[in-house]
Amino acid sequence: MSTSHKPSGDDVVNISSFLTEMARIQPYKRAVVCPAGRDGLNRVAYVHLTFRQLDQESDCLAAGLENAGITRGTKTILMVTPGLDFFTLTFALFKVGAVPVVVDPGMGIKRMLTCLTESMPDAFIGIPLAHVLRTIYPKSFKSVKTFITVGHRYFWGGLTMKHIRKVPWTPHPPVKTRREEMAAILFTSGSTGPAKGAVYTHGNFDAQIRQIKSHFNIGPDEIDLPTFPLFALFDPALGMTAVIPDMDPTKPAFVDPKKIIEAIVNQGVTNMFASPALLNRVGRFGKENNITLPSLKRVVSAGAPVAPANVEQFTSLLTRDAEIHTPYGATEAVPIISIGSKEILSDTMQLSEKGGGNCIGRPINDTQIRLIRITDDQIASWSEDLVVPPMEMGEITVKGGLVSKSYFNRPGQNALHKIKDGNEIWHRMGDLGWMDKKNRVWYCGRKSHRITTTKETLYTIPCEAIFNTHPSVFRSALVGTGPARAQTPVICIELEKNSRLRKKAIRKELLSLARNNPVTKDIATLLFHKSFPVDVRHNSKIFREKLAVWAEQKLM
Repeated sequence: MSTSHKPSGDDVVNISSFLTEMARIQPYKRAVVCPAGRDGLNRVAYVHLTFRQLDQESDCLAAGLENAGITRGTKTILMVTPGLDFFTLTFALFKVGAVPVVVDPGMGIKRMLTCLTESMPDAFIGIPLAHVLRTIYPKSFKSVKTFITVGHRYFWGGLTMKHIRKVPWTPHPPVKTRREEMAAILFTSGSTGPAKGAVYTHGNFDAQIRQIKSHFNIGPDEIDLPTFPLFALFDPALGMTAVIPDMDPTKPAFVDPKKIIEAIVNQGVTNMFASPALLNRVGRFGKENNITLPSLKRVVSAGAPVAPANVEQFTSLLTRDAEIHTPYGATEAVPIISIGSKEILSDTMQLSEKGGGNCIGRPINDTQIRLIRITDDQIASWSEDLVVPPMEMGEITVKGGLVSKSYFNRPGQNALHKIKDGNEIWHRMGDLGWMDKKNRVWYCGRKSHRITTTKETLYTIPCEAIFNTHPSVFRSALVGTGPARAQTPVICIELEKNSRLRKKAIRKELLSLARNNPVTKDIATLLFHKSFPVDVRHNSKIFREKLAVWAEQKLM
């Protein structure tokens, strides 16, 4: 009689083995498809690698990386645009046991350089523009010993892809890394605090891939359109074809909807990841032009709260059997909670629009979720006494195999965000919500964004939902001005571009809406803002900290 094996930190696990297995099972299926230009009739041409080719190419690069000194444990900055090289290099790094350091270039040069310096990298692989950056700011790269250029090498030294691609091909079995061994450092976007390098182990990635495949029921014939580059890396491990979209990945809110729809139709895309901003832009265009996307059976939207109205709008483009999933998570732990559009539109949408928060669903598989009492202080060790009862507001915490247990070189942040529970860790998400009697979590906003007045605490998502129901409102943001614990709540409004009502009339209607709802009855200050500042990664998270400063100045 067999017994189930409980994962141990000493288990041999290497994330690249998923690719090798897929190359064995489906060698001639396309693994990565990239747009490569257009002909005279504006028809898009594509290049691709099959799973067999991707596995062999990464083997060739792995051999060259080792010859160049990039081996097990080598922290390696990877600054390569989405494309074939992005995939072959990443899996080559995993095969040799190196540690990719991934930083979002859209966060701005100064913050990006801070992240790179903090990670103390040993090697640097990047496109020519990235190498120009490191020649301008050499201090941030003083720990780097190996430089590799992807593309044409100009006046700087180092190696190129031609130097490290070792042919003819010979198999390069993955290094026997351990479950608890560092596999990558993935930096958070820094949209609600300092950008932090989440340490991912091979065990974290292993659990993440298994959770995604199981929960979303990923089949053998899936074709994905990952509009966020980092999520594209999961596709080869999941056996999905990754179709790289023709877009600027740092500006999903300004994507050309026609190009996204073109890729879906051309490639028969079955699965798409879309930030809420991209979902809204493509959904609005598709609905206005009566477009349907029959190949799509699953849309995954995350990166910021997804408004039910946004879900409803995009649903009009899908067949009856297709569904939009809005999984919840963060760089440190994703996905951990999820809900589908059928349940949102038939059950939770009405309460959300009345100020109940965004229902983000139930814990996925065996991921453990607890809501604990709200505090800004450190919590050294776990106790069940921390947990709040159902229906009460608390901070969301998570424990599970896919949860990153630490930040790199950030002991202070570890103390604030991690709670020790024996040999395990609970991660504090920094988000607030409540759990209903059906074991569903309702997200109510960031802990750092709550507004504390002299008589109550207000939460962003419930309050904003009331104002967002107005047809002239594109989005709203609740901020606070004045001293802590005696703040004045201010609602900032960004109008729809085609709004025809005068601001005076809209103001009157919105303040009336606020007075008539118990969630917003004490909000009496309203400011119009031309265009909210948003995060660089998904263009969806509102920078309420910046809006609060702006509101304070406007009201002086």
